[in-house]
Amino acid sequence: MLISWREGPGARLLLLSLLLLAAWESGSGQVHYSVPEEAKHGTFVGRIAQDLGLELAELVPRLFRVASKGRGDLLEVNLKNGILFVNSRIDREELCGRSAECSIHLEVIVDRPLQVFHVEVEVTDINDNPPVFPESEKRIIIAESRPPETRFPLDGASDADIGVNSALTYRVDPNDYFTLDTQNSREQMSSLSLVLRKSLDREEIQEHSLLLTASDGGKPELTSTVQLLITILDVNDNAPEFDQLIYKVRMLENSLNGSLVIKLNATDPDDGTNADITYSFRRPVSPAILYAFYINPDSGEIRTKGKLDFEENKLYEISVEAIDKGNIPMAGHCTILVEIVDINDNAPEVTITSLALPVREDAQVGTVIALVSVSDRDSGANGQVTCSLMAHNPFKLVSTFKNYYSIVLDSVLDRESASNYEVVVTARDGGSPSLSATASVSVEVADVNDNAPAFPQPEYTVFVKENNPPGCHIFTVSARDADAQENALVSYSLVERRVGERALSSYGVPPLGSNVTLQVFVLDENDNAPALLPPGPSGGPSAVSQVVSRSVDAGHVVAKVRAVDADSGYNAWLSYELQPAAGGSRSPFRVGLYTGEISTTRALDEADAPRQRLLVLVKDHGEPALTATATVLLSLEDSGQAPKASSRALSGAAGAETALVDVNVYLIIAICAVSSLLVLTLLLYTALRCSAPPSEGACGPVKPRLVCSSAVGSWSYSQERRQRVCSGEGPPKTDLMAFSPSLPPCLSSEEGPGEIEAELEQLKKVRSYFKFSCCFSHPHSFKILQSQF
Repeated sequence: MLISWREGPGARLLLLSLLLLAAWESGSGQVHYSVPEEAKHGTFVGRIAQDLGLELAELVPRLFRVASKGRGDLLEVNLKNGILFVNSRIDREELCGRSAECSIHLEVIVDRPLQVFHVEVEVTDINDNPPVFPESEKRIIIAESRPPETRFPLDGASDADIGVNSALTYRVDPNDYFTLDTQNSREQMSSLSLVLRKSLDREEIQEHSLLLTASDGGKPELTSTVQLLITILDVNDNAPEFDQLIYKVRMLENSLNGSLVIKLNATDPDDGTNADITYSFRRPVSPAILYAFYINPDSGEIRTKGKLDFEENKLYEISVEAIDKGNIPMAGHCTILVEIVDINDNAPEVTITSLALPVREDAQVGTVIALVSVSDRDSGANGQVTCSLMAHNPFKLVSTFKNYYSIVLDSVLDRESASNYEVVVTARDGGSPSLSATASVSVEVADVNDNAPAFPQPEYTVFVKENNPPGCHIFTVSARDADAQENALVSYSLVERRVGERALSSYGVPPLGSNVTLQVFVLDENDNAPALLPPGPSGGPSAVSQVVSRSVDAGHVVAKVRAVDADSGYNAWLSYELQPAAGGSRSPFRVGLYTGEISTTRALDEADAPRQRLLVLVKDHGEPALTATATVLLSLEDSGQAPKASSRALSGAAGAETALVDVNVYLIIAICAVSSLLVLTLLLYTALRCSAPPSEGACGPVKPRLVCSSAVGSWSYSQERRQRVCSGEGPPKTDLMAFSPSLPPCLSSEEGPGEIEAELEQLKKVRSYFKFSCCFSHPHSFKILQSQF
């Protein structure tokens, strides 16, 4: 991005702001996205590769991968464009239940070097769940003696959504006796009651049928209904009453079975059996309450009967009703809120992943060895986890994000001192007493060749009798290398020096020699995109401009796109495609698949636009295919204007063709002469080398071969060379240098001089050069001193 400083202080301030923003984002280490639940497969979430500062080309080589603990394959990343998208159905209620916040944590890992990024994808709620009543029909029994303003609790509907989508409103059929009342408590809980507006008269109306409707706050809103069947009875005058409508109790999650939760006491001002009260959970009762609690129907005591677990349920809402034993039973109601208090009953969990093992002993300080994640199901201080490493090792823990750490190298390694480390990670929570967990990983140190072989002593003195035969044992030396495996393999050789007038090596076994033939083949790769040739001999822009008469018939060739490819074989086989016109309109032109000739598909008429802009895609057949695009501008003119331009074009084409024929003749003669001279020189050089005495070494013939392969619409060349590398007892080193002509064997006489120059320039790029230098000092020793391509 280029920013001009001539725009004043405002531009400088903008640049400074952008730099500060980029620095803040790169240092935060976390990317946030948002996606609605129930989004379709393939829904765009974010450009994760771009936002993490990763290039698309390095995603696959660096083993880009995404891990989501316990979330399956809800989200995936397209490695071609670096886009994070929805892979499978996301149900926010299934993931997070009624939690106000819901997000999917992704851990993005790339190698070479190993890096980890943390991405939070917030799942937003949509109004996909209607309110649900626990039952479709509710029967209510009311004594006719109940005074006005008496409240009768109703079971409200539940909505699995959150926020405004779960904000419920209620309405009931208009009537003269009952109305609805909704009260919200500070605990964000609502109670729904049916309020008696005026006195009932059983003799007048024995049963009321009302339709209760619940609507949520979503757009569009969803509704649910329940039928209220109210039966009016003429018995008991007073219902049992609790001293509170809502009771709050706190229980430890490790409470024993049978622990008392609360003892309820409801009173009934009636006498006899009308004042006898039985307690029960008000129906419907959730399975979680039935599993964890039971109520004594006579005493009103509520006790635990199952294990309480803070990690499963933090709060229980228990609805209790007290019913008297009168002929017409009456009921009183209350709600008990049981809050479960967390204790430190869960040890931390430690997971070690993405091991970069073994570790080279020359690894830099700060190299990431492994990734560590810790978790604790407890809450508060009981769920706060700290990590540490066992002392006395060259590693340390570095916190990357919340409960995520990296084990990195803290000091220099030396395999010869310690070849293996047992790294133990200890995670400890903040509870009292605290709980801990450990995980270990064995780190093997890989050897590098950092130790030279060493002899036990720097100098040896040996006494040898004269007249020993060649090959006689004199003395044995031994050297040791502190490295391992191939780095510890030691080979021995004598340092060449002269003893008197003879070389030291001449007192040993005479050296023998051998030869070998080395064939080198240069294989083509699709590393060159098609190159467009200029439209005329003088070069110029790549766009082809042509004037076309409207009177031409179908199949008339109006222009031609020319292109070459420096590769060979299928990699240089070019095909031409006409790109669709903007707006989907059908073009009156087509392009030959392999010729590049643009011709009409029908007769032109006045409805065709006077200026036609065609885009031709030139594509080779390599894997992957490379492309180039040519622009062809066609001007449609009436038949009266075309002949003049056509005559000029024909005269120019005739002159160019005449000049092209002359150039081709001279060019072919020059190529043949140069090639013949070069082949003759190589044959003469080979004959001279091979005619030398045997002690000087013998060489086989040198045979350069030029292989020409052509494809429809283009041509290219591949070259194969073979040299015989030889040696003998004579000079220990011989050099053989070979060149081959890179001129094309044939050029089409239909191509202009500009096209010939472009094709020759392409051929210069495939020139190869080989030089081999070999020497033989022993039958078991062969060394290539120099290889240059």
